[in-house]
Amino acid sequence: MTEQMRTVQQKTVGGPEVLDVVGAPVPEPDPTHIRVRVHAAGVNPTDWKMRSTGYWHTPPFGQGWDVSGVVSAVAPGVTRFAVGDEVYGMPNFPHTPGAYADHVTGPARHFAPKPAGLDHVHAAALPLAALTAWQALVDTARVESGQRVLVHAAAGGVGHLAVQIARARGAHVIGTARASKHDILLGLGADGVVDYEAVDFAEAVDDVDVVLDGIGGDYLERSLRTLRPGGLYIGLTDPFGTEGVARAAAEAGAGIRGVTLMVEPDHKGLEAVTALVDEGRLKPLVAATFPLEDVAKAHELGEANRTTGKIVLTLA
Repeated sequence: MTEQMRTVQQKTVGGPEVLDVVGAPVPEPDPTHIRVRVHAAGVNPTDWKMRSTGYWHTPPFGQGWDVSGVVSAVAPGVTRFAVGDEVYGMPNFPHTPGAYADHVTGPARHFAPKPAGLDHVHAAALPLAALTAWQALVDTARVESGQRVLVHAAAGGVGHLAVQIARARGAHVIGTARASKHDILLGLGADGVVDYEAVDFAEAVDDVDVVLDGIGGDYLERSLRTLRPGGLYIGLTDPFGTEGVARAAAEAGAGIRGVTLMVEPDHKGLEAVTALVDEGRLKPLVAATFPLEDVAKAHELGEANRTTGKIVLTLA
């Protein structure tokens, strides 16, 4: 009899109620892939956007990319891992999701060894959000010591990690967040915080080298006003909107540039993130955990846009 597992599937797009926990055969890894027994799976805005709109997928499909767990099978061609290794990663993004399950398979190079100092819940909070921040601030902006970085939604999943990564690079970091979250951000290393509900950040902040925007909308035009000549705006909410962002930045003049970013699986980036964790310079915050059966509640909480840090599903 084929071994079965739990997995989250949806047959149509819609609200959290379309998410079903169903049985499915435990998958076998393809060549150069590994199978991971999932202990925890991170929940990201990409998940509920795909659930509600389909994004670039057509139902039926699974859910989730962030994962932390233990290698349970290794296919031919894999040399980096063995059965029993603790790993974390973002397998298959942006293609077939499936991290909301007892087992997930993916290319071995989409995973890295789990940070030794983190449990699986906190490790699962890292891959997609931390890689987004790393690829934006390090690979794209090449943030250096002394630069000024403005992070929007600074207490959110990507934002709270971006604050710490920029600070580790020696930057002066300013975050926008509700007043109730300012102490948390200052504790994570932010040099300044702006209550976007009380003031217009575009009037309160200037002379910025890099803006990391996880909100979008009118934040684009307002953020461009905070940049110094030659500054860089990085938009995260619409990776396909590159032309519009570039055009708006060009119209702002002064050599200001604008780009959009979609995160990619990257084991080297994950290893750099692990190093920051091991050095005590990066700490993921977990707002709430839910068992797999309560996946709809996890999505409901996430869509409220009030959490600090990440939401994580527990499976083992």
